[in-house]
Amino acid sequence: MGRKSVQIELMDTTLRDGEQTSGVSFVPHEKLMIARLLLEELQVDRIEVASARVSDGEFDAVKMICDWAARRNMLHRVEVLGFVDGCTSLKWIQEAGCRVINLLCKGSLRHCREQLKKTPEEHISDIIAVVNYADEMDIAVNVYLEDWSNGMKDSPEYVFQMMDSLINTNIKRFMLPDTLGILNPLETLEFIRKMVRHYPGKHFDFHAHNDYDLAVSNVLAAVLGGAKGLHTTINGLGERAGNAPLASVQAILKDHFNAITNIDESRLNDVSRVVESYSGIIIPANKPIVGENVFTQVAGVHADGDNKSNLYCNDLLPERFGRVREYALGKTSGKANIRKNLESLGLELDEESMRKVTERIIELGDKKELVTQEDLPYIISDVLKQEGMSNKVKLKSYFVTLAHKLRPMATLSIEIDGKLYEESSSGDGQYDAFVRALRKIYKVTLGRNFPMLLNYAVTIPPGGRTDAFVQTVITWSYDNKVFRTRGLDADQTEAAIKATIKMLNIIEE
Repeated sequence: MGRKSVQIELMDTTLRDGEQTSGVSFVPHEKLMIARLLLEELQVDRIEVASARVSDGEFDAVKMICDWAARRNMLHRVEVLGFVDGCTSLKWIQEAGCRVINLLCKGSLRHCREQLKKTPEEHISDIIAVVNYADEMDIAVNVYLEDWSNGMKDSPEYVFQMMDSLINTNIKRFMLPDTLGILNPLETLEFIRKMVRHYPGKHFDFHAHNDYDLAVSNVLAAVLGGAKGLHTTINGLGERAGNAPLASVQAILKDHFNAITNIDESRLNDVSRVVESYSGIIIPANKPIVGENVFTQVAGVHADGDNKSNLYCNDLLPERFGRVREYALGKTSGKANIRKNLESLGLELDEESMRKVTERIIELGDKKELVTQEDLPYIISDVLKQEGMSNKVKLKSYFVTLAHKLRPMATLSIEIDGKLYEESSSGDGQYDAFVRALRKIYKVTLGRNFPMLLNYAVTIPPGGRTDAFVQTVITWSYDNKVFRTRGLDADQTEAAIKATIKMLNIIEE
């Protein structure tokens, strides 16, 4: 490709193929929210939102999405997987309000003979009948050649027979799936080139699976081979090992291939977090682009290098993706890491104080304790014996109950700026009841905003001891800032409460 720009069309199938991830099922309003984010925020070219005939809930979800898309002139960007079943899938799709079918056909002779029990000629005849029905119903048709990768390996003559029979129909796109994730990049390049060479005027999409951890590599090989469209999912969701993740594909297309897409990179991280929440599939901390740690420098020498002409930065600048670079605090941290964090907090220390604080952070790191930027004022106060934190909020006492068939209750007494407040509440758990009581004090009694809890992570050391310390790390959002606080205790609820009181003192400061 050299440096010549090429326009690549991206189709996201999080709501169809991504939902085939084990344990993932989106309810209709979640599907609508994700569809809106994909089309309006990320500017994905097309979305595949469901499979026809699956369930009443799936029908309701497609109808909601299509009603919304039609009002915004985006209906042509919404697609549904359908089957070679006469008019059945087409009628389901039409009644749901969709105007595009992605028709699932067989892309290998083995699938055609052994799954359908049909000859190639019979299958082709059935496909053409569906395409003709779709033309009469004014429904656009894209075709999946399922198991195309095995077809190209074992029965290429069948693949070309299929294509020769279908190229003169109104099929808009031919979509080439590596259904079982068996290809490597060299094979992908070779097979895509053969398709483009045989049918130069046709639009080919490539659909990768990640069984050998080669999905992203294969996607890029497909672009080199001449594919005009790529299929991705948010966070790489998908059956078995998943599909090619949109964030990684976008970054590599832009930085390594000079390709042009319509994606708004600044929204990738936020959409990723929404899908993480709805799917329940946690994003690995080291996942490129969207993982929690991927823009975090750990080694002190790296922070020092960043201070000297950004020596440890590459083109993957976190600001591109709506994020910021962070500098971890732990046993490999140096003074440069600590200074970077102090700068963010607006704090300055002399060299002797820096030495003492650095030693304490290294000591905590050796004990495998997590140190966050929000811990720094406490560490400084403790090491230097200064009033680094005024502790304007003090939990005087609390009482939580848990009873069979009754909602947990919490009663607390808390001092804020020298004044005592008491409140009670019920909740879905002991900690939830505690937070609801706190929220009443802040929002009702004091008329103030209360931070939003974004994430709640609990770490319990292995070994099975019932008295082992539990570490609770809570992520909060307050006044357009996101920060984390940590609590450590043998009791999980107590650890969470400690993290919460630390949070209250931070916002008071």
